[in-house]
Amino acid sequence: MSGTGSAARGARRHGPEDSAGRTPGDGPRETTGVGHRSAGPAVPDSEPPDSGTAARTDVLARRLTGLLARIDAACAAAGRDSGEVRLLPVTKYFPASDIAVLHRLGRHDFGENRPQEAGAKADDLRELRPLRWHLIGRLQRNKARQVARWAYAVQSVDSERLATALETAVAAALDAGERSEPLEVLIQVSLDADPARGGVEPAGVPALADRIASSAELRLAGIMAIPPLVADPDAEFARLAEVHSRLRAAHPTATELSAGMSNDLERAIAHGSTCVRVGTALMGERPITSA
Repeated sequence: MSGTGSAARGARRHGPEDSAGRTPGDGPRETTGVGHRSAGPAVPDSEPPDSGTAARTDVLARRLTGLLARIDAACAAAGRDSGEVRLLPVTKYFPASDIAVLHRLGRHDFGENRPQEAGAKADDLRELRPLRWHLIGRLQRNKARQVARWAYAVQSVDSERLATALETAVAAALDAGERSEPLEVLIQVSLDADPARGGVEPAGVPALADRIASSAELRLAGIMAIPPLVADPDAEFARLAEVHSRLRAAHPTATELSAGMSNDLERAIAHGSTCVRVGTALMGERPITSA
């Protein structure tokens, strides 16, 4: 995107907040947040996600404290500063009230898999600030316009066609005053060439990165991956780290490496992850849903 339209959009990027009541690009990158580690009394992990109850708050506070301790220990073992690693709670299927609790506990970034569900939560929680939404699930191009209204980042871009759809959607959102900043974009890397799981193969990363980096509406932030279900996590994370190293050689500001979840975050951190996406270890088992 270039020319007069892009210049006009650029002038508006510090303008009105988006339709969810925040500016999707505001605020510094959140790290593990040592200052938010107070734990509540012991509560059984089986406590259900009952909206806003004191018991649920205690469960989330205790689990959050434990996760931050795990991240600190993993960073120490890897000789890294824990401030280099963001904990991204994955809140798919959990109510907005859980996100409000975690926000009070110092979490400002949240990962969601489904655009419709995330958009509804963004609307429900529009008064909370700062609040940054990361879409980490696969995204259809026809949902790009919806996502551009509320997302701070999309971590699952795996094709130039999707990048173009997001570019167009973000341009429209900027023009409409629904956002004021470019969209953070991570390239999802496929480590098993399984089309059902999404991602671009490592050999395709450079061309896609160049395409994203050329856009005024998108900001290339780094890469994301999910290791194959049957694989050696250390080997796969090491492979991903090599892909990231080559990307940073060409695009030095693409510093984000989103890798590691509840069961393997220590191994991911050992191989350079800067963002661990944690659902079950923080939120508990997903509630029963008909969706």
